[in-house]
Amino acid sequence: MLERTSEEKSMTKSSSTDTKWFRRHPARRAARRRIVCLPHAGGAASFFHSWGQAFGDEVEVLAACYPGRQERFAEPCLDSMAPLADAVAEQLIPFLDLPVALFGHSMGASLAYEVALRLGDDHGDHLTGLFVSAREAPHLTTPRTVHLRTDEGLVAEAKRLGGTDSVLLDDPGLRELVLPALRADFQISGTYRASEPVPVRCPVFGYAGDQDSVRVADMQEWSQVSTGGFGLREFPGGHFYLIAERDRLIRDIAGRIG
Repeated sequence: MLERTSEEKSMTKSSSTDTKWFRRHPARRAARRRIVCLPHAGGAASFFHSWGQAFGDEVEVLAACYPGRQERFAEPCLDSMAPLADAVAEQLIPFLDLPVALFGHSMGASLAYEVALRLGDDHGDHLTGLFVSAREAPHLTTPRTVHLRTDEGLVAEAKRLGGTDSVLLDDPGLRELVLPALRADFQISGTYRASEPVPVRCPVFGYAGDQDSVRVADMQEWSQVSTGGFGLREFPGGHFYLIAERDRLIRDIAGRIG
């Protein structure tokens, strides 16, 4: 688990907390809490741009910026869960001067869980909730080999799921730019599985689309990793139900984080 030195603790409130790992949407007034949004495979921080001011005047939204896309395009992509979770958890430490909730969609849900585990005993008390969307429980994820497909097969799967701008996938020049991150993320998603359901130190809330291949019964199994209660809600739609149902989803999350 992560440890924070006395020097790091003293710097938590005084440092600028500027980091390339998060795109920040500051609260309109002095922030009382934060929510960290972790994108899906092939996703980027911009997916959560419209969430920036949606949680009220006192909530700061942080959207994770994975290597290999947008402003971090020149950096090599990470293609396994452990180093990605290690980095995100480490970069969160300066933001733990306020209560923090984690929201992850699809691959981001697995990442959010792993980040919560890494915060663990030293920092877990700062977590107000783990919000997971459209992803099987960590100990029940199904191995997938999408990342081994041809470029055309990879693009076809991304289109089937939705959530990636079709302009990027249809334009040959732009597609070449996004394919490395897409393949790396599908490798993370397809090869990840927790060996056992290790509980996190906060409540867990699950969300699913009623037309998604990730079923409500799959999401129910997240209850096994919660020590602070579990809730589950279903919305109309498929894997990316949260685009059309954004407002209702945000209201539900906001009501739970206070």
